[in-house]
Amino acid sequence: MPDAFTTSVLQLTTGDTETVTDLTDDCERFLSRAAVGRDGLLNIFVPHATAGIAILETGAGSDDDLLATLHALLPADDRYQHRHGTPGHGRDHVLPALVAPHATLPVIGGRLELGTWQSVCLVESKASNLDNFGDARALTPDVEHTRHWILRI
Repeated sequence: MPDAFTTSVLQLTTGDTETVTDLTDDCERFLSRAAVGRDGLLNIFVPHATAGIAILETGAGSDDDLLATLHALLPADDRYQHRHGTPGHGRDHVLPALVAPHATLPVIGGRLELGTWQSVCLVESKASNLDNFGDARALTPDVEHTRHWILRI
């Protein structure tokens, strides 16, 4: 990889429900431009207080299992001290403590060195606080149905 870091910003629209979004192809496209057959590390980060990055199998139910597990660990109720927005929104802010907002992955020969069934995924808890979007409000005319994420790869 080059001596200097290369950064790309990926903007995604994920909607108003919790989701696991596969970013593997986006990461590979970035590496095809930035790594050019070299070895190194890919660092991916989501600068948001209610999302994380996970490495897991998708499409075979593991993504749904992850969301179900997060519901069991973090029920959407009024137990949280963080109480702005809708009831249970505090759980959304605890998510990044369990699913970190970043990942560092090996790159070999310009490609991600993932296991056969591994994918790089954005994990977003339910968008239960659409009234407090900060700068995301400026990115979309329909805040009630769209969330934008900026990921640094």
